[in-house]
Amino acid sequence: SLVKGEKKKETTIPYSSFFNFINLLPDKDINLNIKDNNITIECDDYKTQIHTVSAKDFPVIPEIKEKGKVIINSDTLCEGLSQIIDIPSLSKVKPEISGVFISINKKEIKLVATDSYRLAEKIIFTKKDNQNLFSFIIPQKTAREVINILKDINKEIEIIFSDNQILFKVKMDKSSHSYIELTSKIIEGNYPNYESIIPRECSTQMVLSRDEFINKIKAASVFTGRINEVNLEINPNIGEMIIKSNNTDLGEYEAKIKGKAEGDSIKASFNYRFLLDGLSNIKSSEIIFESNGEKDPGVIKPVGKTDFLYIVMPIKN
Repeated sequence: SLVKGEKKKETTIPYSSFFNFINLLPDKDINLNIKDNNITIECDDYKTQIHTVSAKDFPVIPEIKEKGKVIINSDTLCEGLSQIIDIPSLSKVKPEISGVFISINKKEIKLVATDSYRLAEKIIFTKKDNQNLFSFIIPQKTAREVINILKDINKEIEIIFSDNQILFKVKMDKSSHSYIELTSKIIEGNYPNYESIIPRECSTQMVLSRDEFINKIKAASVFTGRINEVNLEINPNIGEMIIKSNNTDLGEYEAKIKGKAEGDSIKASFNYRFLLDGLSNIKSSEIIFESNGEKDPGVIKPVGKTDFLYIVMPIKN
């Protein structure tokens, strides 16, 4: 939509052609002009014309009947979503787990994602108390678009919700009426009671170097079988974790990691990909690994922080 004086011009253009061309232009003023069924783009020595279609054919953007809203920094939200965005899996049986669960509480915003085999919870602590307490599930695709469009702009986002829709709104310039708005439907249904599967107590806890753990899990992955299984053994008496994997065609692997450990000696097997997904989204140099053994979920979290939690189900023999 272009406005010049009192005259407003609207049209619809192919996104990919427009986006790809604009990205190639120099950092200078761009002149846009709509005439008939074309839009002309001029910048420095560049000039192009793109065919358009009538703006009347563009879907009507729904208006949100606001039930409540919360304001959060865009970089903070995008960083939080980035830590969990790859976990949801498309499911026709359980559409609720196909998206990201967002829960607005008085002093925090929780972002949760699961695929039934692992779960991640990211907590964003807010500076001001939230007046509207609510929760909803947004599609994974919507969460990705929020990240792609709003990352690195460092602005305040208004998250406005209604019964079945959500609006992410960012004012780009305080002195103008320039906004970015992203509207999405909310996934209907109730999100699983994920907090019930988070172990409240663990018999064994070990503090490890994040990078060393990642490197030795990656090495173990070379010798895993079709279910990507790696075996972890923790001996708190000597502060040691043993990582093992076995492939009948290739051979065996074993590595040791030293760390601070307490509790019982345990053994458990996990999908190495799921372990790496959790570890890669933790920013601290050391992590805490907790387990109750081969039948219960393993827990991975950063040392010294309470804002991120990763749960991974074991491979049961």
